[in-house]
Amino acid sequence: MNWYEKNARDLPFRQTKDPYKIWICEIVFQQTRINQGLNHYNNFIKRFPDVKTLATAEENEVLLYWKGLGYYSRAINIHKAAQQIMNDYKGVFPSHYEDILTLKGIGKYTAAAIASICFNGKIPAVDGNFYRVLSRVFADDFDISGSKAFTYFSELAHLILPDNVGDFNQAMMDLGSEICKPKNPVCIECPLQEDCLAFSTNKISDFPVKTKKVKMENLDLKYYFVHRKGQFLIQQRKDDFIWKKLFEFPISISIDLEPFVKGVKVINHKLTHKNLQIEIADVEVNSEIVWNNLIRENKYIITDREGSHEKSFPKPLESYIQNTLKD
Repeated sequence: MNWYEKNARDLPFRQTKDPYKIWICEIVFQQTRINQGLNHYNNFIKRFPDVKTLATAEENEVLLYWKGLGYYSRAINIHKAAQQIMNDYKGVFPSHYEDILTLKGIGKYTAAAIASICFNGKIPAVDGNFYRVLSRVFADDFDISGSKAFTYFSELAHLILPDNVGDFNQAMMDLGSEICKPKNPVCIECPLQEDCLAFSTNKISDFPVKTKKVKMENLDLKYYFVHRKGQFLIQQRKDDFIWKKLFEFPISISIDLEPFVKGVKVINHKLTHKNLQIEIADVEVNSEIVWNNLIRENKYIITDREGSHEKSFPKPLESYIQNTLKD
């Protein structure tokens, strides 16, 4: 806590106890480094400054303001959670840990962070930083990839919680992020060095213990980039698979477009648990009759490069558009 008082990162959401802002920041930075996501956070809060504004916004606009952060299901979830707050809690952010947990997309860590920082809840916000710091300090070889890891380290954290749990949770976040890093930890600057069993036994690299590795799945996708005179066709994905509700190119065409294919590009792209191989056929339709028939027989949306800026696309398709249709 003494270390945190002197070394706390100066972040905009550290100047508030507003649970809405703390919630948004926690969701934004789940999968995004702070230096990469800070502008996105500021822009999101500027456009959606409170629960009601977010809840009443169109889903596509929420997705648009999430553009560049990836993992778009997070944006869909916070939109639904904002509507939950309006409907179930009369627009007031719930203050109890158990109630916060009922909100769409909020897990135990995020609920604990909000409850402790905003409402003085006595709950440790156990995440990867907690696992790493505690397992090293106590040289504890409990497997963090196991199903009981959260409960185990929560109980361990409870034994050392001070009165100000909100600051303690943020101190652990900063310590894990800035000092007790997964690789190349800065042990010489660590305030816990004298008490760290892993450091004193020269076994820092042995902790935390994690035995299970996520198996990557290979997935092939095929698209048709159908365009004419600067315009191209898109459709919106459903919400039952990857890239929920984002826009994409057509994946099947009712008309034979083989004569119009200029070439095929293959793009390899990694998601958290998937290796994607994306094949995109460049289809330039130089026949107005074929173009009109194509539009009439399918429910595609017509857009252009400028209009695509107002839509949210998966990152590889966004890059393809920018590289293919030059200003």
